[in-house]
Amino acid sequence: MAEELLANDAKTSGQLNRSLLAVAFLSSFGSSLLYGYNLAVVNSPAQYIKDFYNETITERYGWSLDDRAVTLLYSLTVGIFAIGGMVGSLLVGTLVTKFGRKGTLVRSTGLVFVAGALMGSSRACRFPAMVIIGRFITGIHSGVSLSVVPMYLGEIAPKNLRGFLGLVPSIHICGGVFIAQVLGIHEILGKEEYWPLLLSLIVIPTAVQLMLLPWFPESPRYLLMEKKNMTATITALRWYHSKGNIQAEVEEMQEEQRSLSSVQTVSVLRLLVDRSVRWQLVTIAVVNVGMQLSGIDAIWFYTNNIFENAGIAVEQIQYTTVGTGAIEVVSGMLGCLTIERVGRRPLLVGGFTFMGVCCITLTLLLQTQYAAMRYVSVACVVGVIAGFCIGPVKIILPKDFCLESRALRPVPLLLTKPWYAADSVSVYPCV
Repeated sequence: MAEELLANDAKTSGQLNRSLLAVAFLSSFGSSLLYGYNLAVVNSPAQYIKDFYNETITERYGWSLDDRAVTLLYSLTVGIFAIGGMVGSLLVGTLVTKFGRKGTLVRSTGLVFVAGALMGSSRACRFPAMVIIGRFITGIHSGVSLSVVPMYLGEIAPKNLRGFLGLVPSIHICGGVFIAQVLGIHEILGKEEYWPLLLSLIVIPTAVQLMLLPWFPESPRYLLMEKKNMTATITALRWYHSKGNIQAEVEEMQEEQRSLSSVQTVSVLRLLVDRSVRWQLVTIAVVNVGMQLSGIDAIWFYTNNIFENAGIAVEQIQYTTVGTGAIEVVSGMLGCLTIERVGRRPLLVGGFTFMGVCCITLTLLLQTQYAAMRYVSVACVVGVIAGFCIGPVKIILPKDFCLESRALRPVPLLLTKPWYAADSVSVYPCV
């Protein structure tokens, strides 16, 4: 039966069809969008959340918190999202092996509904811990989805479209930040009584994803290499690559499967001391450390405070913040549309360079001495965000150098370029 399905395939065209575009936007809509939304949603109602913490503790224990204690609680609310993300990312290896790429995304939506219920009812229940726990759970969901979505899209996309589809989640991240900033305006949901609703709106895109994503096929690579289901693999490939050479793609995955069976697994320690992959590890470490230490999360979390310290009128800050969100979306789309022509490395290097220049000239300490520096600081904040969204927002390791990670278990060492690799290294089609 499988041979009959493969009989009349045409030459691979790598065209973007409706199925690919739909699954890219749908998988990102219920995951990457939420990540961006949760990054910025606590910015606008920050003072209301602090007041809620102080009021409830006063009601419950009869004593008031000082400013430092309230700031500490709010910082915990902000930072625990990242801790949840770390926990979620450590679960990815086990989840995608057991449930598949699409299956993991669908099952992880339950976390969002639990978190939304906790944060949405926290004010009515007068229980501040519900906000913090909800943020932690949303962080777990983001840690899972931010790892699984690029993996899923990379395995269903034709080679010539991996860069484009790989940046679709980054556009949704920027879009999520922008939506949170718009909804946080005082005229919409920026009032004190609406902040629990603002935090719990994450359930809406998740509900849409839960209703529609199960109708799409699983990753062909997962179906073939993990489930050994040739018929389902061919059906999925036909769904996503309607005009492609299905037989060639199946043969490529089968060759990869055969090569994997003869690859020796290595421990993390052996991986770190192996000279043949030292430059790949250095490259991966430098790129990811640069993204994590760029300070972009601090800018997203505390945009209002930065603009307030820069001298912008309080009533105008929310609109200025929305403007930065619009710039993020435009920058993300620019990176998505140019990545296949320009390449990954120029976007990464250019984005990091532009961020570095803006950080160097961002002299907040001189604002009190020179009035003009306030405008320079605002421009540099916008520049840091734009530079990040053009390239570093979506760290894509091209197929020229790639390592597969399965949490902390021993893993096969998988690379592609001959000049990078040792003789025992096998090919693996990465995102």
